[in-house]
Amino acid sequence: EVEKIRIKITSLGLTESRITSDETIQQLFVECRLNGFLAEETPLSLPKPTGGQRIHYNYSTVINVDKEDNHAEREYLKSILLKPDLPDDSLKFTVVSDPPEDEQDLECEDIGFAYVSLKEIFQKQRDIIEQDIDVFDSQDASALIGKLTVTVEALHALRSVYEECRND
Repeated sequence: EVEKIRIKITSLGLTESRITSDETIQQLFVECRLNGFLAEETPLSLPKPTGGQRIHYNYSTVINVDKEDNHAEREYLKSILLKPDLPDDSLKFTVVSDPPEDEQDLECEDIGFAYVSLKEIFQKQRDIIEQDIDVFDSQDASALIGKLTVTVEALHALRSVYEECRND
């Protein structure tokens, strides 16, 4: 069986913040990153949600972490499980502002970050299914700017990696 981490980015809602009032922020997409290995992003940018609405991406991706082909990813998962003080044990979701077509001189800008700890999934022995996670302002990590609904199914892969560590 090919071991994998499944990730789904379902939807995004914003709370009132500098993001909602900033007119230059119009279209948003979401990137998901696992350490340095892998970055996936929603193929669509969607119009910024207003007043309590949500935008729906319904984007799924899979990270393969089988022994044969994905050694680096697997070693990284091992390090998460074996080194309790490893700071970077999370999948990082970045909400990115995509400049409008007619403003191509503007850059894509990271406006918020959200995290799912893989270590916590393993400790609690529970995947994250359609759960709202907090999105924090990229300019002020204490400011909550919204909620991202995600699924991260990693437990099976983490268990397998853990078994392998025990047997090494």
